[in-house]
Parts: sequence; C-alpha cells; structure tokens
Amino acid sequence: MLLNPNERIDDLVTRDLKIIQSGEVFSFSLDAVLLARFCTVPHAGRVADLCSGNGVIPILLSTRTKAHITGVEIQERLWDMAVRSAALNGLADRIEFVCRDLREWARETAQHGAFDLVTVNPPYMPVPSGDLSANEHVAIARHEVKGTLEEIIAASARLVRSGGRMAMVHRPSRLIDIVTLLRKYRLEPKRVRFVHPRPSAEANMVLIESLRDGKPDLRLMPPLIVYNEKQQYTTELLEVFHGRATELHG
Repeated sequence: MLLNPNERIDDLVTRDLKIIQSGEVFSFSLDAVLLARFCTVPHAGRVADLCSGNGVIPILLSTRTKAHITGVEIQERLWDMAVRSAALNGLADRIEFVCRDLREWARETAQHGAFDLVTVNPPYMPVPSGDLSANEHVAIARHEVKGTLEEIIAASARLVRSGGRMAMVHRPSRLIDIVTLLRKYRLEPKRVRFVHPRPSAEANMVLIESLRDGKPDLRLMPPLIVYNEKQQYTTELLEVFHGRATELHG
C-alpha cells in the first residue's frame, strides 16, 4: 500500500481495521465512530454513507452488516484515501466510493429509494460571513460549503427506501432545524441520543435516526458520557471503541 507524503496508516478503534489518514486534511473523530455504532443496520441489502471523508464509517459498518456499502465524498483526496483504505482492509468487493457532489449524485443516480440505510456525518456549521479556514479540506468538512443541512437531508430522503432508515450525527444546537427538515422530507425521527463530554456538561453531539414514511413515535435514549470524573473514558465509551458494544441502543 503506497502512501503519499504526510499520510499514515492508523489503527481503527475496533477489530484490527486500518485507515489511511493525513494531517493535511480533516481526520475522523469520535462522532464518526459513534454514528457507525448507533445506526440500525440491515443484515444485508444496501447502505449509503454521505460526506464519507476517508471512509471510516463504511469501513466500521462492514463489521456489522453484509450489505453492500456506497460511500459518497466530494473531495478527491479524501475519496482516494477511502478507496485505498477499503483495499487495505480487503473490503473493496463490499465497499465502493464515489467521488461526486452528493446533491448531484442523489438527483442523477438511478438508485432512488434503493438503500435500506443512509448514514451521514455532515459539516456542522453554516457558511460564516467571515473568512473560512485557509485549509480548503478543513473548510469543506466543517462548513456547509458543498451542501446545506437541507440539501443533505433532501438527498438522503431520495436515496432511502420507504421503511428504510437515515442516521445522522450533528450538534445539539441544530436539533430543531434537523427535526423540522427531516419531517419535511418524510423522514420521521425515531431515536435520539445525546452525547456529553462529562457527566455535568451540556451535550456536544446528538445522534438521530429516522424512518422513511414512519409514524410519529420518538424514543429518547439514555445519554452517553465520554469522560468520567477522573477524565478517563467511561466504560460504555470504551466498549464502543473496542467494538464490544455492537449498537448504541441504550
């Protein structure tokens, strides 16, 4: 496996998987791992991961399902890393990555309603009125430069079948917007879980799963705490990291 300058191969947090990372582009973090463990996966079928980055979510999902997984990433450098990471783990026959603008791909693909699950770890912040990060890769990953929250949810709704699921991780401050847009596009919120950095701290992440054409019936899952009072990872968080907790269903 050939690496470009400044790239490295990191161990993923579960089952001896590896992924290609670079300090020059946006690297995966805890939110991607939690989303891959939180979502309800089909035993087989088809899964799409939008805003796929360097492919961490599809690679983690491969440990939970036999479904064929398609990752969509607009940045060519991250897409290339994802393709090579899938090959590095012997997953090239189960995971494919598409280098496209997800908005265009969702409109143009003949796979409307073809996916049992759509996952997405999108940019969290609207485009600011001031300057973006000088690093283009980081700016696109953090801000809605290549797709607004509504555009990403609309694309997800086109791709997922009726009765299929869409799972997202985001910031709690955007929760009202998220729920409003999910319902607008017939994605009914079914499970929500807040992630707190410490027991006494406000939540800084929210995991939300919706059902296409589902009936209103929301379950609020127990909070997930990242660090305990000793600033050590909690037992539950470590179980997620090491793949012993196969789902974050509470």
